[in-house]
Amino acid sequence: MTVFDGVLTRRLTAVAAATGAAALLLVACAPGGISGGEAGAGDDGCTAVVVATSSEKVNLMEDLGEQFQKSAEHEGLDACATVRPVNVASGKAAEYLSESTKDWALGADTAPTVWSPASTVWTDRVASISGEQVVAGAESFAKTPVVFGMPESMAKALGYPGKPVSLQQIEKLIADPKGWGAVGKPIWGSFKIAKTNPNSSTTGLSMLLMQAYAASGKSDGLTTADVTAAESFSKAFESGAIHYGDTTGKVLQNLADKTSGSGSSYVSAIALEETSLYNYNIGNPDSHTVQPGETLTPPDEKLVAVYPSEGSMWSDNPAVVLGADWVTPEQRTAAEAFVEFLHTKPAQETLPKYGFRPTDDSIDVSATLNADVGIDPKQPGASLPQPDPEVVSAAIDQWAAIRKPSAVLQLIDISGSMDEGIGDGKTRLDGAIEGSTTTLGQVRPTDEIGVWAFTTGVASEIDGADVPGIAVVREFSTLGGDKEGLKTSVEDLANSQRAGTPMYDAISSAYDYMQQHAETGRINAIVVLSDGEDTDSTTRIDTLIQKINADQKEGGNDKPVRIFAIAYSGNADVESLQRLATASGGQVFDATDPKKIQDTFQSVMNNF
Repeated sequence: MTVFDGVLTRRLTAVAAATGAAALLLVACAPGGISGGEAGAGDDGCTAVVVATSSEKVNLMEDLGEQFQKSAEHEGLDACATVRPVNVASGKAAEYLSESTKDWALGADTAPTVWSPASTVWTDRVASISGEQVVAGAESFAKTPVVFGMPESMAKALGYPGKPVSLQQIEKLIADPKGWGAVGKPIWGSFKIAKTNPNSSTTGLSMLLMQAYAASGKSDGLTTADVTAAESFSKAFESGAIHYGDTTGKVLQNLADKTSGSGSSYVSAIALEETSLYNYNIGNPDSHTVQPGETLTPPDEKLVAVYPSEGSMWSDNPAVVLGADWVTPEQRTAAEAFVEFLHTKPAQETLPKYGFRPTDDSIDVSATLNADVGIDPKQPGASLPQPDPEVVSAAIDQWAAIRKPSAVLQLIDISGSMDEGIGDGKTRLDGAIEGSTTTLGQVRPTDEIGVWAFTTGVASEIDGADVPGIAVVREFSTLGGDKEGLKTSVEDLANSQRAGTPMYDAISSAYDYMQQHAETGRINAIVVLSDGEDTDSTTRIDTLIQKINADQKEGGNDKPVRIFAIAYSGNADVESLQRLATASGGQVFDATDPKKIQDTFQSVMNNF
C-alpha cells in the first residue's frame, strides 16, 4: 500500500509525492494494488468502484470496501467489484465537478464513480452549478459534528467540562488584548486558533457558518443578510488564526510533535471535526492511512471536544453515485450496490472505530467515542442546519475580504541543480517560477510580500547591511497594485546565475529579517523552496533551530514567523526542512515530483 500525502511524517513507512488539496491517496483494496489504465477495470479483473473521499475517511472506506466484497449487496452483482478510495479534498472535488463532468481533472485512472465529500454542502454546491443530475440522491451515511479541539488543561480554564463554552466567549478572548489573561492565565499569551481554508475545507466552511449563526443569535434560517451582519464578529475570529490551510491534519501533526511545544505557544483551539480529534487522541494526528505493523502513540495531552453552546453544524458525509460521462454502466451498478451497503447494520457498526457517528441512531457508540478520547457522545446540545447554497456562497465571499492579512517572504533556491529538467523542455527553476506566479492571484493588495533568491556568489543590501548569498527579487512591501510588477520580477529569475546552495544561511537571514518586520495581526511567514541539500552555509542547522525555538517561547510572541517549506525534487533535504518548519510551527510540502509544483504552491498559499 502506498500513501500519497501532503504532510510529511517520519512515522510512515512509505511516502510519495503529493500536492495538498490536489493530493491523491491511492489505496489498494485488492491484491495487486493500483496501477494506471482505465478506471473501469481493476487489476484483479473486477469492476473498479473509485471513491473520491475526504482524507479522514480513506481508512474507513478501505475497510468498508473489503467488507462490501463479502456482503449480500456484492453477492447480488453479476460480476465482482473492488472499491478504490482516492483522497481528494471536498472543496477541490466540488471545483472539479463544477468545471466538467466529461473529464476528471486528476486523470482517467482516478475518475470517481462514487463521491463522498465531508458534507452535503459540497454536493448542493455542485448541483447548483452543474445540475442536480450529477449528484442526484446524495444521502448521508455517517456524521461527525464540527467542534473546537482544545488541550484539556486549556479547556478546563474555560470551565470544561461542567460549564458550557460559547463562540461568543471565544470571540471575546480572541479580541481581548489580555488574551488568556482575561481568564487568569496571562502566561499563555493571546488566544490563538487554527482554521482551515473554507474554499477547500468542510471544517473551515462550517465554522464560518457557525460564526454567522452565533452572531445572529439564530439556530436555523440563516440568511445572506445574517452573514453580512456577522462581518465584524467573524473578522474578530479570523484575527486569531495562526494561518489557514487545506486540512486540520497538518496543524494537528505540528501540535503532536514534541519539538513544537504544546498549548498556547502554538495554538489554543482548533476548529475540526470530532473524528479528527478522535484520530489525534489515538495517535494518528494527520488521519493518514495506517500501515500494517505501524504503532500509534497517543499524545502527552489529549484534545477535548468543546461543543459550542450555540450549537454545531455536522459534516454529514454523503455518498453518491456520480452522473458523470466517465462512469460506465458496470461501474454504476456496482457503485449503487456499494452505496446501499454503506447503510447496512454491519457498515454502520464499523463507523465508530474510525471516529464517526452512524446515521443509525440505534447503534451505541459510547464504547469507542467517549471521554477517554475527549468526546461526549451526548453532545452537541443543538444542531445547526445547513443553510441554502446562496448563503454558503455569501459566507465564502465575505471570508475573502475579512480573512487575516498576511506578510510572506518567498525564498527561492536558484542553485545550479535548479537547471535539472522536469520534462516538456522545462527546468526545475522554470517550474518554480510558474508555481510562484500562478498563485499570485491570491495575494491581496493589503498583503505584504517579498521575493528573495539564494545561491553563492550574489549579495544584496538589506536593511543597510550587505547580505551574502541573497538576491532581492522584490523588496518586501505591501503589494498594492503591483501584481504585474511582482510577476515580472519573479519571471526575471529565469536569467539568474546559478551556483551553490547556502540554504541555512539564507533561511537564517530571511528569519532575522522577518522577525524585524513581522506585524501583530498578520500571518507572518517565510515560504522556502529548495531542491537539494545545503552545500555552502556557515550557519549550522542546530544553531538555526535554537534561534527559532527561542522565538517560539510559551505565550510570549504575538507575531511569530512560521516557515513553510517546499521540498522540491527527490534530492531535497526533507529532514532539515521538516525540522525547521516544525520548530517554527509551519509545515512542509512535498514536491518531489517537480511537475506538480504549481499545485504545491497553491496548497502553500492556501495558508495565507
